[in-house]
Order: sequence, then C-alpha cells, then structure tokens
Amino acid sequence: MRGLGELEARVMDVLWSATRPLRVRDVLERLDTTRPLAYTTVMTVLDKLHGKGYARRDRAGRAYEYTAAESREEVGAKLLREVLQTSGDSERILLHFARSMTPEESDILRRALRSKGQR
Repeated sequence: MRGLGELEARVMDVLWSATRPLRVRDVLERLDTTRPLAYTTVMTVLDKLHGKGYARRDRAGRAYEYTAAESREEVGAKLLREVLQTSGDSERILLHFARSMTPEESDILRRALRSKGQR
C-alpha cells in the first residue's frame, strides 16, 4: 500500500466523512481546495485511489459510486506497518517513535499492548 499525495488525502477525507457512496461530482462539490479543480482531475484521483486499494467503486448506472475501502485508522496502521517493514531497522524506528510520543500517546500504546498480551 503506497502513501497518499496531498490531493489524494483530501479526497480520502471526503470519502471517510461521507455517510453514503459518492459520485465524482459529489466528491468535487465537497472538496475544500484553494483552487478550482476539474471534474476529470477528481475522476483521475478517484481512479488512482481505487487502483491503490484505498477506494472501492461500484457501478451506478453509467457512473461509479465511491466509498473508502478501509477506515482512516486501518489505513494509518497499514502505512505504519509498511514503514516498519521497509525501514531496514524496525527496532530503531520504533525506539525513535516511542521517544517522540506524548505521555497520552504512550498511555494508549501501553493499554493496547497490555490488552493484546491478555488475549
């Protein structure tokens, strides 16, 4: 799973916040951008997100309707996993990451690790 570019991330934010499948026009209307975007630009981004596995699409008449393939949290976890697998030294990455965590984040991680160990 590859990371997201800036526009891809904004499109995914729209899909994650949607309560129903969206067509290209719906996504275009909901995008908060500083410059106007062409319909075809958004269509291309959605097609690429589908190809990368981030978005699901289903035929609705002559158009496609898009939804997020996974939650924001699932995608974040997979991206972290990919970084660890491709870093060459996951132990050093994890140690550096742990040192950069806030106390609240450390508490959350401790609780998660404890509950994982109890299973």
